[in-house]
Amino acid sequence: MMPEPPSPSGPTLKERLKERMESLGALSVMTGQVFSRAVRPPYDVAGLIFHTESLGVRSLPIALLTATFAGLVISLQFGYFLARFGVQYTVGRVVILTLFRELAPVLTALTVGARIGSGIAAELGSMTVTEQVDAIRALGADPLRKLVVPRVFACLIVMPVLTVFSDVVGLIGGALVVRSQYGISLDQFFQGALDAVLMGDFLSGVIKGAVFGLIIGLVGCFKGLAVEGGTEGVGRATTQTVAITSVSVCLSDFFITKITLYF
Repeated sequence: MMPEPPSPSGPTLKERLKERMESLGALSVMTGQVFSRAVRPPYDVAGLIFHTESLGVRSLPIALLTATFAGLVISLQFGYFLARFGVQYTVGRVVILTLFRELAPVLTALTVGARIGSGIAAELGSMTVTEQVDAIRALGADPLRKLVVPRVFACLIVMPVLTVFSDVVGLIGGALVVRSQYGISLDQFFQGALDAVLMGDFLSGVIKGAVFGLIIGLVGCFKGLAVEGGTEGVGRATTQTVAITSVSVCLSDFFITKITLYF
């Protein structure tokens, strides 16, 4: 009896790296195509409004819930540590700067972005495997203009708006927990917060939200249109979208912070 041939090994490191670089190049090309189509009429205003509502308004509860508990936790923590030095009255300054510059945009992107990105990837992936995208091409329409542009720009709009809502809700939650735990009045909390914050601190978080929204929309659309292998491929694309957007948000956060640190 002849021995069974050895099972083929998986892709080598070089092959995986080549595949990743090709995907990055394809994503860059798609990004350029999306923006080139977005600036040329006709403009799909109805599609933009629809996706803004479906991606943004329906994500508002999870964004506000995340921001509320973020404000509660950081106020509780900073109030406790600042009380050791007898300066717990400055907790409002620390909370507002932490929320505006870092926690609100990043946590919103990680929680809401996972929902939005995976939803886009699953929706477009299902259309890809059922050949609906090919049908759009057969009818003479452009899938990027029809499917991708409104979703990407909806993400670009909703993420900064959700970040602002998270700022407000997180600050209110922090003020309430500080008042109940450390006896600091709401007036003292908000007065200290407003004295410390600058417009650049607020704009830093808004800029981060816009960049994160762009990343989420582009990655979700790219993975959805690149699905292969039927429904199993849709599941893989959804999982990969969550992983890639989470890593990309954390990575881009460092560089944006470096750029906006001196605003």
